[in-house]
Amino acid sequence: MSRIDDADIELVKSSGGVFEITLNGDLVYSKKATGRFPKWKEVEAIAARA
Repeated sequence: MSRIDDADIELVKSSGGVFEITLNGDLVYSKKATGRFPKWKEVEAIAARA
């Protein structure tokens, strides 16, 4: 697995199978919208936009 440097990551407990990634306060990935968890390469691409 790769490493994402200089990232502040916070896990927020939720319910109902919600998994979301926000970047600078903007929702950039939603499991609810896509119906699946992101692949690691997608997470890396999201982090690269920071």
